[in-house]
Amino acid sequence: MYRYTAFDRRQVRQRAAQYRDQLERHLAGELSADDFRALRLQNGWYVQRHAPMLRVAIPYGEVSSRQLRALARIARDFDLQDAGQATERGGFGHFSTRQNIQFNWIPLDRSADVMDLLAEVDMHGIQTSGNCIRNITTDALAGIAPDEVVDPRPYCEILRQWSALHPEFAFLPRKFKIAVNGAREDRAATGWHDIGLTLAKDAAGAVGFKVAVGGGMGRTPIVATPVAEFVPWAQILVFIEAIVRVYNLYGRRDNLYKARIKILVKAEGERFGQAVQDEFAALLADPATATITASELERVAASFADPVPALPAGGAAPLGETDQPPAFQRWLERNVHGHRLPGYRAVTLSLKRAGLPPGDATALQLERAAALADRFSAGEARVTHEQNLVLPWVREAELPALWAAVREAGFATPNIGFLTDMIACPGGDLCALANARSIPVAAAITERFDDLDLLHDIGDIALHISGCINSCGHHHSGHIGILGVDKDGSEWYQVTLGGSDGSALAGAAVPGKVIGPSFAADEVPDVLEAVIDTYLRERNPGEPFVHAARRLGIAPFRAAADAVRRSTARAEATA
Repeated sequence: MYRYTAFDRRQVRQRAAQYRDQLERHLAGELSADDFRALRLQNGWYVQRHAPMLRVAIPYGEVSSRQLRALARIARDFDLQDAGQATERGGFGHFSTRQNIQFNWIPLDRSADVMDLLAEVDMHGIQTSGNCIRNITTDALAGIAPDEVVDPRPYCEILRQWSALHPEFAFLPRKFKIAVNGAREDRAATGWHDIGLTLAKDAAGAVGFKVAVGGGMGRTPIVATPVAEFVPWAQILVFIEAIVRVYNLYGRRDNLYKARIKILVKAEGERFGQAVQDEFAALLADPATATITASELERVAASFADPVPALPAGGAAPLGETDQPPAFQRWLERNVHGHRLPGYRAVTLSLKRAGLPPGDATALQLERAAALADRFSAGEARVTHEQNLVLPWVREAELPALWAAVREAGFATPNIGFLTDMIACPGGDLCALANARSIPVAAAITERFDDLDLLHDIGDIALHISGCINSCGHHHSGHIGILGVDKDGSEWYQVTLGGSDGSALAGAAVPGKVIGPSFAADEVPDVLEAVIDTYLRERNPGEPFVHAARRLGIAPFRAAADAVRRSTARAEATA
């Protein structure tokens, strides 16, 4: 993990002190709500449906056990509901699809104390809100994946340092998201970002980036457009600066819904790419323009040296031959992943289980995750795009002991990649922007598909749920997507099929297709079951759901879903 320098720590602590002064002046009536709003948003503080929400940055998903314990303390001591709210929803953190964590019940008058606590463990909310370059994300298996071409973490850290508090890019037309991928498989969903960077090597072995621009979801889902096949690594900050300068200059500021860079790229086409190339050339010609030096890359990369020793070959028994019960083998198949280092594995701690919303972790669970990271993973964990945690440095020989520990801690659900390993935003239960609730729908689906044998038979499916068109649940990229919509003050849900975030299973990023008019909340589990039954009936041997959905087209799934609608209507008519 990157180790903060004295400069890094001083910057974060100064920001916390600055925020405390701003908060005190606001609470004293010396700073209006409108003036304070811009200041709190720069530190990750929102006002949601019921209370302030804090979004904490976890750059490129790496989090230490010490930081997890601090997050647990925030959940336990600060994330408290008012007496009039349901207490079971307090005292937790919610991991998001962009490798952040959110707290939803922290009183505003205690927010400065939380900022100080975060600063003590080298954390903050900078770049988690506002029209700036947001938290840099990457593959949760970065640095350990067997298919990795180049470790993206040093470049992510350099990007973080460059973009944090960048004065030129603090007030862009809209928020701006960058994802970096260093592996052959795109596990960072780069096609759905404002800038998607893919590390590559040329014929001579030199490292560079393929750059795509203008991806995004929301009202108009658009996949990023390639604008450069190979930018040398030393020049990548200059190239990104050229992109953001062009966006800053020409992006729409008169229309919130047309302000994202994807609209500019779509409208201008090749002219956008040419403008970026012209700006890039002009920047490189300026002697004052700084590129990344080899010494700087080496300095940052030193933080990402392997924290574990190499193991002698043949030291552990083959995993398939261990004398363990079937439940262990099932967990091994779904939650344990390959590793570039012999003798090691990466292990997913599932945050998808009955009784808690997807991606939520209580204070106790955060503490347990920290203990597991210390005992089994060199004190480190990762946050995944799918809202789970990963232990990246687990010895194969310790997998049986880890399995026993994660079962006790509540992280052992062997459903990674299955239907119940769903992505979901907090929805209308917490978010002021949401049109509909996501959490009850997720709970109903989890209850309906609680048979692990059935989940194994269905196979891999990415189910994504959003409570509104802002698409925080990434419904567009789900093999099955569910979008909450408002109809005359009631909650309804639209279903899409065939989307992808760029994974090897589903192929290049593409939005799903709507299967018909929206459904009432109580129809959604039945609709999903009808869609799955259609797949099970029509699939070819070994054919994954997303492949079958694309081969069959929308028609048979729409017919099955419409039958649910007609059945509901008949039941209501005879009631």
